[in-house]
This record gives sequence, C-alpha cells and structure tokens, in this order.
Amino acid sequence: MTDGRLRAGEVAEAAGVNVQTLRYYHRRGLLEEPHRSNGGHRRYPPEVVTVLRLIKAAQRLGFTLDEAAELIDAASPRSGRRGGGLRRQAMNKLTEVEQKIADLRRIRHTLTQAVDAGCDDLMTCAASPCCPLGL
Repeated sequence: MTDGRLRAGEVAEAAGVNVQTLRYYHRRGLLEEPHRSNGGHRRYPPEVVTVLRLIKAAQRLGFTLDEAAELIDAASPRSGRRGGGLRRQAMNKLTEVEQKIADLRRIRHTLTQAVDAGCDDLMTCAASPCCPLGL
C-alpha cells in the first residue's frame, strides 16, 4: 500500500537531480523534513519534485541557493506573505547581472587594448606610460 509519497531515488529521478543533491538540499534546509516509513526510509510528498525543479531553475538564472531558498520560503503558504517576492528579487538579480555585463565589457576592452598594443611581457608593459592595463 502506498500513501503517494516518493522514495529519495524516485524524487531525484523525477526532478532531474541525483540523490546526493537531494540530500545536500535537505541538509541546507531547502527541503522540509520528509516523513519516515516504518522502516526508517525517507518518504517525500510529490510536491518536493516541483520545489527541486524551482531550485534548479533559480540556479540557472544566477540565484544562489540561499536566494532560491528565500524565493521558495516566501512563496510557501506557511510564510503568511502574499506573493513570493519574485519580482523584487528578479529585479535585484537583473541589476546584478547588468553590472557584471558592464564589468565584463570593461575587461574585454582592456584586454583588446593589451592584445592590440602587442603586450607580451607584463613588466615591460607596466613600465610603459601607455600600458592599457592601467598599472
């Protein structure tokens, strides 16, 4: 007889993660404590598959595990908050990504200048007043 709950391997397979990832997320507090079978095996509700997929999607978008946990916690009915704060956190992450893009553009520009200037030796380049590396 089954109560609809899933074993760790079933959850991992359905969510596209491995069992070690499931255990790690559990240790990090990203997943609620699962029920235990009479034999002591963890038995997860089917909803945990969605939570795992959300965590992985958030990571692909650049959110840290802590940030993903905040998103999930805010969206949880037990948090008592209306809405999950996704818009605010997405806007913050977008600002962070835009800053990283600007930083990478500056790095690309400087490296292009160094290549174009023929900088082969850092010491020689650094001694030059026109060193593009800004030393």
